[in-house]
Amino acid sequence: MHVPDGFIDAPVSAAAGLVAAGAVALSLKGARRELGGAAGSSVAGSEGERTAPLAGLVAAFIFAVQMLNFPVAAGTSGHLLGGALAAILVGPFTGVLCVSVVLLMQGVLFADGGLTALGVNITDMAVVTTVVAYVVFRGLVKVLPRGRRSVTAASFVAALLSVPAAAVAFTLIYAVGGTTDVSLTKVATAMVGVHILIGVGEAAITALTVGAVIAVRPDLVYGARGLTRPLKLRVGGELVDAPTATAPTPSAVPARSHRKLWLAGIATSLVLAGVVSFYASGNPDGLEKVAHDKGIDKKTEDHATADSPLADYGVKDITDARLSGGLAGVIGVGVTVVAGSAVFWALRRRGAGAASAVAVPEADGLPGAAGVTGTAGAGEAGGAGGRAASGEV
Repeated sequence: MHVPDGFIDAPVSAAAGLVAAGAVALSLKGARRELGGAAGSSVAGSEGERTAPLAGLVAAFIFAVQMLNFPVAAGTSGHLLGGALAAILVGPFTGVLCVSVVLLMQGVLFADGGLTALGVNITDMAVVTTVVAYVVFRGLVKVLPRGRRSVTAASFVAALLSVPAAAVAFTLIYAVGGTTDVSLTKVATAMVGVHILIGVGEAAITALTVGAVIAVRPDLVYGARGLTRPLKLRVGGELVDAPTATAPTPSAVPARSHRKLWLAGIATSLVLAGVVSFYASGNPDGLEKVAHDKGIDKKTEDHATADSPLADYGVKDITDARLSGGLAGVIGVGVTVVAGSAVFWALRRRGAGAASAVAVPEADGLPGAAGVTGTAGAGEAGGAGGRAASGEV
């Protein structure tokens, strides 16, 4: 659904750019909390340390999977947008940044998505998909039974709905700033219809990926963090909330390394972009097909970086199509993971610095533990006169 230059006029493209810039600025601030470093964050610092490298990996994985166009119907293909996947794995604000990094790399290096339309693409593919998906996801998780299967099921539905939502958003943008005079009713019907089908593919990829990660490392899935129920203490036959101030600090809980998952994710991304992408569908994607059929593409402009060494996902001067496309995919994964990781580590470090500057008050001789979660220790149970601690995940 990458919008090229020429589909949307200059004033609306500029307005979309301002919206995208505002959304990215807001996401930079919100991502600091999601990465666990900002003062007052409800996310433990150790979780943030794990989320930062995972966010860079998510961006690289989205880049790789977007190269895998899958056939839909009537000579049309689709590919992952990634907003739902990113929001559920690393959080909605960080998710917006993940997809934005991917779109920036694609536009600048691979001539995919117009540079003057970058604001339109970020607004549509990063902001709309992420917001819609996460709102739907959180709503479903609240009403479904608490468990990993519910997270996977909610991921499927959220991803499914996010794609036609992006199609509707594009249609609205085109209604205001489209450069050709076409029937908006026909455009809307065609866009939503084909993108519902593409949404099924998006939902399957998202659910499979979230399910795979949550099966091995549920602690790394942002959308699954609320599955842990608060600790309860039984006092006089009644269950009451356990005091968080006596819970063990994050440093007392051994951290699990994320290195194996990170390496597996990078290896998977490289294989997908470097090898599997050669077998992707060559049919036009949903927007390209609708644009051609309805005449939206009559004023399409040449991309500003059409002569880039990596334009159209191929390495210039390499004649072997398989080698050229595979090498371009590998380069894309590498550049995206480096750029994404640099952004998220910088946010993490800034957040950690802000958090360390905030003094934590003490009470009753015990250091405060704001934002710390955990289970009650044996000493606490003894001090409570034999109170029994109970909790559930």
